[in-house]
Amino acid sequence: MSDIIPTRGAALALTEEKNLIETGFGFLDEKRVLLATNLLRELKEWQLVSKEYKNESESANNALKKAVRRHGLEGVQLYPARRHDVETILLTTTNYLGVKLVSNPGLDWDVKPVIGTVDCSIQAEDCRQAFAKLIPLAAQLAVKQSNIARLIKEYRATERRARALENVLLPEATAALRKITDYLDEADQEEAIRIRNAVRT
Repeated sequence: MSDIIPTRGAALALTEEKNLIETGFGFLDEKRVLLATNLLRELKEWQLVSKEYKNESESANNALKKAVRRHGLEGVQLYPARRHDVETILLTTTNYLGVKLVSNPGLDWDVKPVIGTVDCSIQAEDCRQAFAKLIPLAAQLAVKQSNIARLIKEYRATERRARALENVLLPEATAALRKITDYLDEADQEEAIRIRNAVRT
């Protein structure tokens, strides 16, 4: 901006540029507030799901201990797995301020008892059910973590842009405009003095 010729046109152009920078900074400032608000919401939801996952995980571990006491470790390892139908995760993607967020991780995970199992027991089926409950919760945790990671990335990028406008471009434009304005004011004063002196003579 130091190469700008101090004219009225340059002052008007710099004024428009300064106003544009201020508008852009206002937009970015509002955007990072909205991103931070949504980030805190996603983090709170992640904490709730994480707490539920931890509780269900403890229940699954207890069920596993009972199953091991009933069947032995090798018996549990040889216990038939559930029938694997095609499992699908239904994801809904939304665009939030340019960030793709995933919601409603619907998981079609129907746990059915294995019919005809040799040495079938309540302990083994309870263990199966307990660990099956962890799968939808794990999907929700994964979705929340991915949303949080995307929001943090976008927030940092927005923060960098806002700081660049606030701390670099806006001060430069303000300083250049002030320099041109001061130069034009001095030129006007000199012209007024010359006219006054010419009138006197």
